[in-house]
Amino acid sequence: MQQTLNQYIPQPAIAYVLELLKHDNLVVKIKNERKTRHGDYRKLPNGKHQITVNANLNQYRFLITLIHEIAHFEAYKNYNRFIKPHGKEWKQTFQHLMLPVLNPEVFPLALLPLLAKHFKNPKASSDTDTSLAFALKQFDEANDKTYVFEVPLGQTFKLYNGRVFKKGVKRRTRYEGVEVASGKLYLFNPNAEVELLEQ
Repeated sequence: MQQTLNQYIPQPAIAYVLELLKHDNLVVKIKNERKTRHGDYRKLPNGKHQITVNANLNQYRFLITLIHEIAHFEAYKNYNRFIKPHGKEWKQTFQHLMLPVLNPEVFPLALLPLLAKHFKNPKASSDTDTSLAFALKQFDEANDKTYVFEVPLGQTFKLYNGRVFKKGVKRRTRYEGVEVASGKLYLFNPNAEVELLEQ
């Protein structure tokens, strides 16, 4: 496992994460990109527990995602399976597991204040924390995608699944987008990655 982790998470966090993964019945798999999630946790029918994490994440997002999923495993183990997936037991476990890596040896200084704020009350997905998600994306490999908040009002854009939308106004935190084919209104996180279409 150490060889694998060397490729995916910051070097100073490896020993700590290996310690967290020291469970005979816990399996970690690296998956190809899934657009709908960064990772997941599940108990398998054979009694083992499996964590999956997307291979395409930058090292900081990969570490956060991996510990997010380990927190599901630990919360399940300590509190039983009747807790809410992202309830207070999971949040407390996630906070506790993240504390040892929230330091400048592991994360860039620019991320630490955003991470500290996020972990006061961690959400089901770090993507819903717009400022943290945007900061984390700065460490991704360059691509030709644009964020929804950068799209001009009235401009059309395309999602990864081919659906086309026309950008509307900003509500409190999210942006309206009308699907061109159906006329239905959807709301988008400001940091959703989209492809601009020629006008």
